[in-house]
Amino acid sequence: MPQIVLIVYPGFELLDLSGPTAVFNNANRALVERGLAPFYAMTVASARGGPVESSSGISVETRRLATLVPGQAHMVVVVGAERPHLLTAMADAELSTTLPPLVENAERFGSVCSGGFILAALGLLNRRRVATHWDSCAQLARAFPEVIVDSDALYVVDGRCWTSAGVTTGIDMALAMVSADLDAAIAGEVAKRLVLYARRPGYQSQFSFVLQAQSRAESPFAELIEWLLSHLDKTLDVPCLAERAGMTERSFHRKFVAATGITPARFVEIARLDMARMLLSRGLPLKEIADKVGLYPTARLTEVFERRFGIKPKLFRELHSETG
Repeated sequence: MPQIVLIVYPGFELLDLSGPTAVFNNANRALVERGLAPFYAMTVASARGGPVESSSGISVETRRLATLVPGQAHMVVVVGAERPHLLTAMADAELSTTLPPLVENAERFGSVCSGGFILAALGLLNRRRVATHWDSCAQLARAFPEVIVDSDALYVVDGRCWTSAGVTTGIDMALAMVSADLDAAIAGEVAKRLVLYARRPGYQSQFSFVLQAQSRAESPFAELIEWLLSHLDKTLDVPCLAERAGMTERSFHRKFVAATGITPARFVEIARLDMARMLLSRGLPLKEIADKVGLYPTARLTEVFERRFGIKPKLFRELHSETG
């Protein structure tokens, strides 16, 4: 039975712990109802053991890390916290001594939300692509240059390292683990038990950049962006957009950047790639997608898609197609 060790410390975020454990517990429950044995065993551990109080004021009973035998834990996951509690944990000598051997000998390890800072401080995320809370991405990248921070994902799987973004994305990551360990049907049943609106894939952005830009854009750009999103197959260069906005090209470019924080060309590319990603998840042919999003021929779609997401669209479709 795979042993999951979840690492907490004073001031930890309770939902970072309770979300994933709810997923694993419900996976066990689904198995038992099928007449099968539970799959997951869980241990909550801390540097010194005993009761540890979360930021919500609720305490959980924990096992001392030093009592765990490296190699017995199938998975080690560090939960997140607000910065003051995180800094205290990062400076904890006992945590720094006992955590690395567990991680190095585990089949899978990772973090929820800002818990990645603790792993990064120990050098355990060097040269790995990781996710963290959107508000901490830049800070993590600055503090640990050897860590490759993906600010555009709910969770990231890099080999045996699994990291998730903010708070509830720990649930999404745990569901993906259940799907990998058991099957998608069990993961779907767990999501249903937890009354989740949808199982979100890791590639889905924490926040839609296009939506953020649209919400920031002042009139007439909000209306222009709405039109643009429904005409991605058309020519959407600066002359075309400037004419539709009733401005000179120079004035349009300057005002668009000021309103959205991005150039018109970059905005159009992001919008097209986000739509392509959604259509790929529906299993549509590449040629049809290239035509729909204005990135034709398919060779152009492949080139631009791989440059942004680091994966060819065909492989992305195989991995994420809802049609299986």
